[in-house]
Amino acid sequence: MTETTIRVAVAGGTLDVRVGGRTGPALVFAHYWGGSADTWDGVLGHLPPGQATVRFDQRGWGTSRALPGPYHLDRTADDLARVVDTCVPGPFVLVGHSMGGKASQLLAARRPAGLVGLVLVAPAPPRPPATVTEEYRRVLSHAYDSPETVRHALDHVLTAVPLPEAVRTTALRDSLAAGAEARQEWPLRGIAQDITRAVRDIEVPVTVLAAEHDVVEPPSVLREHLLPHIPHATLTTVPAVGHLLPVEAPAAVATALGEFLALLGHRRH
Repeated sequence: MTETTIRVAVAGGTLDVRVGGRTGPALVFAHYWGGSADTWDGVLGHLPPGQATVRFDQRGWGTSRALPGPYHLDRTADDLARVVDTCVPGPFVLVGHSMGGKASQLLAARRPAGLVGLVLVAPAPPRPPATVTEEYRRVLSHAYDSPETVRHALDHVLTAVPLPEAVRTTALRDSLAAGAEARQEWPLRGIAQDITRAVRDIEVPVTVLAAEHDVVEPPSVLREHLLPHIPHATLTTVPAVGHLLPVEAPAAVATALGEFLALLGHRRH
């Protein structure tokens, strides 16, 4: 897929946003804590030719590492809104993974013009379960301290199937490509932020993709801590994979996106 880069002005600087295709609605991707625009490579490779896509490295990560803080969820949603305003002339679907899923929930709750749907991929729920304790978050904040800790997280927490070596190398690079402040914002604060009041305002169709062997956001957690707050959402479980759905099962994610877009097309006609 051929992409062009658009420089988008945001608070404190610019984001380099990769835009491809022209067939809408556009899919606007938001990556997980530790990811990058490249997290979605495999998914884009399975989408139909011409599908409109938008992706970028979030503030504090990768090519956006130099952008100043704060790096909290509301600022992440603000950046996402600026990207949409600048790069998407027509209808769009937000596609958020994990942390990006929580930021996408926040933006969807603002009901931005053009938003027609929300796809949450192994998302962080609006309010975490009781198991997300202060001690859990403290330990999590050190998951990306070094190449060794990242490898451990990838192999024993984040995935349930071995990643292709090139994909694993990219994931390792991405998890280390953040400043300390951006790296720690999510585990120490964002994951615990309660956005249940906001998500009640989400009106567009919502589909949730859970992963059968996800130990970060298990399907049971999403049923108990997300669906009650977004009651019109539907949940599908992808078998045999873990939390990094976009890299473990890119074809399944792309298929789900295609089905969701087809459903939206039927609703509009």
